[in-house]
Formats: sequence, structure tokens, C-alpha cells
Amino acid sequence: MDHYKSVHPLKYYQDYLIHDLRPDGRSISKFRNIAMNVDSITTANGSAVVRVGNTCVVCGIKAELGPPRTEEPENGFLLINVDLPSLCSSQFRPGPPSDKAQVLTAFVNNIALQCGIIELKSLCIQADKLVWTLYCDIICINYDGAVADACFTSLIGALLSVSLPKVEYNNETNVISVNEETKISLNVLCKPIATSFAIFNEKTILVDPCEEEELLSSGMFCIVISDNELCSIHKPGGNVLEEEQIKKCISKAKERTVLIYELIQATTFKQKLL
Repeated sequence: MDHYKSVHPLKYYQDYLIHDLRPDGRSISKFRNIAMNVDSITTANGSAVVRVGNTCVVCGIKAELGPPRTEEPENGFLLINVDLPSLCSSQFRPGPPSDKAQVLTAFVNNIALQCGIIELKSLCIQADKLVWTLYCDIICINYDGAVADACFTSLIGALLSVSLPKVEYNNETNVISVNEETKISLNVLCKPIATSFAIFNEKTILVDPCEEEELLSSGMFCIVISDNELCSIHKPGGNVLEEEQIKKCISKAKERTVLIYELIQATTFKQKLL
């Protein structure tokens, strides 16, 4: 079987898919297990580690004080970067960020801006003088498909775990006072969650594809849901989908979002008790 798979990988998968099965034992509509741990990086203001099957990502958030933009004197900054290092998968090479990493970074940033994950004005200490900048670095430790799903979940978990010191700014003396004993949490306004899908043979759609399924598929797309509302459908080319297919995928994404919300709530609540 291993020899057959290496010689005819696509045919190998097709032989399984006609029976509504995948080589890993899942049906075409079954998700992999997902697990999360928050606030595990002590040097960060907030962090989360998320595993989706064998895919593992770490999101660390570092907060820094600085001046705002001149055109937006009351807004802080939420800067997100996704890193897919060569160690996480053989498909990535050392050097500058890959095209996939750049596309994913832009995608996550655009959704965060469109949805308004946090109110940027809440990061303002003194208008036109001092604001918080949140650097959100998402690093993939092991890539095995559906990395966007893990990135969004880790970002939300990390933001919910952020703890900032109380800061005051004196207009007369321009002195900044930081009270490390008093901590302030972020007000996360919405929680966009991504669900990835892979297209096989223009008709078969696999949920939560692994890396091998992504490489063999004829197309990929990602659906983002927030509070049971559709935020975005990210489909960079590939096959044209029928309306009924899209509706089924949106419904499936909403089901999974509810489960991930429960996971986030349980994990963050457990961490607060500790």
C-alpha cells in the first residue's frame, strides 16, 4: 500500500473517497481534534498554543508603548504576523517569508481589521501622545494542513489572555507612570474563527484537510465565522463551487465555530482559576 501511495498518491486518495473515507480514518466531513493552552509564555503579555490534529501554532503577544499615527491620534495598533519557518514543513525553505506566509498574514490582518476584534481606541493612553502597540506573532511549529484554523484560534486565545499594566500620562511633565501591580484585560469584541476546506474532483469537499490532502487537492478555501455570522470566504482561485456546496460548508463552519468557542471559554476560564 505504501508503494501504491507513493506512485499514485491521487488515485490512492480517490479509492478511499469513493467510500466517504480518508486514509486517516476520518469521513470527508469529520474534523480533527483541537486542543488549546493559554498564557503559557511567561515573557509575553498574552499567549496561546493551539493544536489542530498534528498542526501546531504558537501565538505570542508583546505590548509596547509608543506614539500614535498623526492621522489617527486616538488609535493604538494591532499588528499580526504569521511565520511558517522551514522547520515546520519540508515545503518551506529558509530565507524570506514564503508567499503562503505573506498571504496568510495579510488574510488574518484584514479579517482582524474588518471584524474589529478589539477597539483600537481602547489602546489609547493619551490622545496624540501615547498608545499601546500589540505585536501578535503567530509561529507554526508543525504544519499538517488547515494552518489558518489554528492561527485564528490561537490569536483569539492569546488576545483573551492579554494582561496590560495600568499606564498614566502626565500632560504637564510628559512623565509616563506604569503600575505593574494593576492589570487590565483587553475587551475582545468579536472572535472570528476560520475553517479550511479542500476540493477534490470538483465535487468532493474535505473539511479540515491535512497537508497531504492540501497538496493533492485541486483547490482550497477558508470560511471565517464570528458569532454565527459569515465574515469572509477566502478562496484564492481553483474550481468554481456551486451555491449549494457553499451553503453546506458555511453550515459546517458554523457548527465548528460553536465547538471552538466552547473550547476557548473552558480554557481561558480554567487559566483564570489558576
